[in-house]
Amino acid sequence: MFNTLISSNIFFLSLLLWIAGAVGALVLSKNDRLANWWGNSFAILGSCVGLLFSLSVLIIGSTFSFNIDSTLPLLSLSFSVDKLSAFFIFLISLIALLASIYALGYVKHYYKKYNIGALGFFYNIFLAGMVMVVSAHNALFFLIVWEIMSLASYFLVIYENKEKENVQAGSLYFIMTHVGTAFITLAFLLLYRSTGSLDFGVIKETIGNSSPLIADTVFILALIGFGTKAGIIPFHIWLPNAHPAAPSHVSALMSGVMIKTGIYMFIRMFMDMLPDAPLWWGVVILILGAISSLFGVLYALTEHDIKRLLAYHSIENIGIILLGLGSSLVFWSLDMKPLAVLSLVAALFHTLNHAIFKALLFLGAGSVISQTHTRNMEEYGGLIKYMPQTALFFLAGSMAISALPPLNGFFSEWMTFQSLFSGIMASNVPVRWVFILAAGSLAFTGGLAAMCFVKAFGVTFLARPRSENVRHARESGFALRVGMAVLAALTLVIGFTAGSITNAVSGVVSDLSAFNSSEPAFFSTIQTVGMRNGFASISMPLILASLIVTMALTFFAVYLVSRNRKTKIGRTWDCGTTLGPRMEITATGFSNSIVTIFRGALKPTKQTSIEYRDEDMRYFQKSSTVELGIQDIYNRYFYQPVHMLTIKASEYMKRIQSGNINMYVLYILAILIALLFASGM
Repeated sequence: MFNTLISSNIFFLSLLLWIAGAVGALVLSKNDRLANWWGNSFAILGSCVGLLFSLSVLIIGSTFSFNIDSTLPLLSLSFSVDKLSAFFIFLISLIALLASIYALGYVKHYYKKYNIGALGFFYNIFLAGMVMVVSAHNALFFLIVWEIMSLASYFLVIYENKEKENVQAGSLYFIMTHVGTAFITLAFLLLYRSTGSLDFGVIKETIGNSSPLIADTVFILALIGFGTKAGIIPFHIWLPNAHPAAPSHVSALMSGVMIKTGIYMFIRMFMDMLPDAPLWWGVVILILGAISSLFGVLYALTEHDIKRLLAYHSIENIGIILLGLGSSLVFWSLDMKPLAVLSLVAALFHTLNHAIFKALLFLGAGSVISQTHTRNMEEYGGLIKYMPQTALFFLAGSMAISALPPLNGFFSEWMTFQSLFSGIMASNVPVRWVFILAAGSLAFTGGLAAMCFVKAFGVTFLARPRSENVRHARESGFALRVGMAVLAALTLVIGFTAGSITNAVSGVVSDLSAFNSSEPAFFSTIQTVGMRNGFASISMPLILASLIVTMALTFFAVYLVSRNRKTKIGRTWDCGTTLGPRMEITATGFSNSIVTIFRGALKPTKQTSIEYRDEDMRYFQKSSTVELGIQDIYNRYFYQPVHMLTIKASEYMKRIQSGNINMYVLYILAILIALLFASGM
């Protein structure tokens, strides 16, 4: 009881600090420096308290519930924090802490351009909203805090409102997030009709008395609603536009943790609240995961906007998480609980890893953009000479997201592969093919991701500068480098201690009532993690030691061979011409082969514009321009037809607005009669 009281006080203290940061930043908005300091300092304090609270739940197990009932449902508060909630609060607080430290320096370039107080207000409200989302225990209260989180993030997306494309991106995000909210609301209303309660605990205890059709309908509605927020294909169209539009430290939070609130609700609803998930639930999520991971990385490869590239990789990594979650649901329905634990641990571990390396990459991209004043990678080049530390941190993030050992991304993808291989060996023939295709998709995705970040790092930091802005670039400020340095260090630390992290994540999974008595299909120690059936095992310290020894032997061999040779440094021979940036491979050229191979899915476009010196002299060109583009097939074949259908339906509906009051009364009467019949049924 005492531990619970302390935990609840710490939890509410973190919320109060974020609220104080929001209000104070708004009050101090006339002074940019004070507003920046106040808003981000309280964000840092709130994040530290949030970390303390979540670790107390994860380590000590001091979970708590808090309820304030009211005759007005909108004023009722209901919080409940178990280990699953605490895991996501830990993620939110960790990334918020480092993003806020980064923001202390990054926000300075907005001084006298935009309202710093408004940024601090919505930023702190955004943090508080995310934490309340993963701790809400009542459907109505959940919808309120979900809306707080969504609206705060919307205003952060359109913060740089002088840019027209940012406002357009915010409008699309606003529409899509509320379409998703509509489906979520329908799912909760259906649960309320079946159970008579909006409390998650009561729903969990009584939903078993409902028909399977109710559970299946709730699954579909929740999949669309929360899948829209998570950015899974085909509900992803807002994400590549909204994430780049926001300030970079906000992009890190949106991509690193906000979209994971959808993953949290998938786990909470499909594996905790709704029992006896049928086999097809897991199969659907596996298929969506395979599609999202593969197409996410394909679209990323075609991008030369560095933040849009990273945004598409969020879709890819959400797909990888869904592969683990879908596998867990399949194993659960087949009563293979040990394998279900393995798959869910893999999904949660990758959730942690993606939050860290994606936040690192967005912060690195923000540092580059703040110096070069452009998101176009074609105008970068040679930045490693001007921003060497930022280049090192971005390289660490690039290696981690490419799943290269010994960094953290490698291990969670390895565990996901083990869950998929187990599905191939343990399931029947139809489901086995789904696992085979999912494993193939993950393997293909891993290769393409490595290729994409060879492009991203090489085009951005290597070779020669391709614009004057690069030549004037300077290393990031101290606060920016601290945020990136800690995240870069975490990619290595988590990779090195993967066994211990696996044990901690396994404790989160076993805390769910569905897995209380389930022994996982793997074993883990500080040094090693392996499958109990002996199929595979891995030791991250051993991998790290092997890499160090290999590098040492390589350098020693090179030294022995070249120690007596004289080294002469000179200019690279370039056929007698001036060596310049036009001789470098561009981001577009690098990805051209992939675009050609997948042209059936990517639908590349090419537009050529030629300007002649004289209209009568068609043989003498003054200039020519070639514009290459990629069409989003989901937008082309689904969203655009829906948009046109909506416009036509709206135009048709105008006809009933005759201006005749008697007709309007008739419409009202018809609707009332229809509602009476519906209530009678």
